Amino acid sequence: MGRRDIPEINAGSMADIAFLLLIFFLVTTTMDTDTGLIRKLPPVVDEITDPPPIKQRNIFEILVNANDQLLVEGEYMQVTDLREAAKVFIASEPGNPSMPEFKDTEIEGLGVVQVSKQIISLQNDNGTSYEMYIKVQNELVAAYNELRNEFAQQKFNKPYTELVQKSGSSDAIKMKMKAVKKFYPQRISEAEPKKTGGAE
Repeated sequence: MGRRDIPEINAGSMADIAFLLLIFFLVTTTMDTDTGLIRKLPPVVDEITDPPPIKQRNIFEILVNANDQLLVEGEYMQVTDLREAAKVFIASEPGNPSMPEFKDTEIEGLGVVQVSKQIISLQNDNGTSYEMYIKVQNELVAAYNELRNEFAQQKFNKPYTELVQKSGSSDAIKMKMKAVKKFYPQRISEAEPKKTGGAE
């Protein structure tokens, strides 16, 4: 009795099937997109000059260590309390020696007003998690936005966010937006991350 020939599998269409599967996975797979923060970087300068001295009372210092702990003005603070603390500093009243200085500033639509010289200084550790970094940034930006909303509502009967949404509608809206931003300028200074302490 002779051996039966083993039938061969027709592999001619295997390449087509593999190609179709490849196309299917390419089309249906979602790619992770990088997330980040929108920041306008300062222009490149030809000559490096020493910055003017800034008085310590004008600086709101925030340190984030490798354990994602906040040290705000030398004291530990929860990230949930950062927004209110920043708002108190940014919106401080003139004449308080422990708060930022003020300067007379001409603002279109408001005249000459006193504007705080406040600066928020943020220093992260090399080991600070990206999640905590984003949380701190969100709280600081929210502090500015809430103050801008309150100020715009008081001066122009509309919150700042509404002015932003209608910014392309008229020059008057743009003028109001500019006035609010000039009264509460967003000044967040970030130092290069370094080893500040915390977990090894």
